[in-house]
Amino acid sequence: MLLLTDCQPGLSLAAGSRPQRDLIDNVTALARLAAIFDVPIVATTSATARFGGKVWPSLTEHLPAPIERTVFDAYLDEHVRAAIDRTNRSTVLVAGLLSEACIGLTALSLRAASRDVVIVADCCAGTTAEAHQLALDRAAAAGAGATSWIQLLLEWQQDWTHRDTYPAATAVLTSLGGAYGLALLHAWDMLASPAATPLAT
Repeated sequence: MLLLTDCQPGLSLAAGSRPQRDLIDNVTALARLAAIFDVPIVATTSATARFGGKVWPSLTEHLPAPIERTVFDAYLDEHVRAAIDRTNRSTVLVAGLLSEACIGLTALSLRAASRDVVIVADCCAGTTAEAHQLALDRAAAAGAGATSWIQLLLEWQQDWTHRDTYPAATAVLTSLGGAYGLALLHAWDMLASPAATPLAT
């Protein structure tokens, strides 16, 4: 399951370790992929009315109603814990903001509760690059793994011949996947080209 914390403008303005556009695109890609591959999402927000603001518009159609919390460590919130438990999934993917607060502290609590935890590192950001990396390092020392959204796409898809998820997964990749998405579009163009058709002999 995917725990997505505090993807709100007030928090992203404080996130200096990753460009805003990259961060929003990466998290949007992750949320879309979770829906494609039936990965349950638990979304949380904090200080929505006072500071955080509403969830990024690119995410709203892909998320369940967020759980509003006050604690930095989302796993300390009883409603968040109950929502995670209801998914009946053994591994918790963690993404969102900020790396040194709600991501790192939540990952540590999940590990202390003997949960398998993987931080989707390119779908997180900290106040600085150093703060982001230190949070990942501390979580890793506690046994949390790390991955990227494209690695998760490839893990979940496994085989491009799986036609049930191929169109939607590649749509995410070509629209938000940067160089990999461009390479895929190029491959499609090459396959459609007359040059890809063997000459008659």
